Amino acid sequence: MDRFTICRNAHLVLVTLGNNREWTYSELKHATGLADRDLNAAIGWLAHDGSICFGHSRGENNVSLGINVYIG
Repeated sequence: MDRFTICRNAHLVLVTLGNNREWTYSELKHATGLADRDLNAAIGWLAHDGSICFGHSRGENNVSLGINVYIG
């Protein structure tokens, strides 16, 4: 795995999250078709970037698009 692959997978996850709903890890894995290792790296990339948010409901961890607001 290299940086380009992680970035490409992160873009795939970001596009998948684009419908503005929370996804469980299982749903996101199924929708993207990524292996655990690739999905985790992509989520890490997006988390570091501040592009996604994490939640917890119904006993599962959820992922959704982050809201970047700049007031200046």
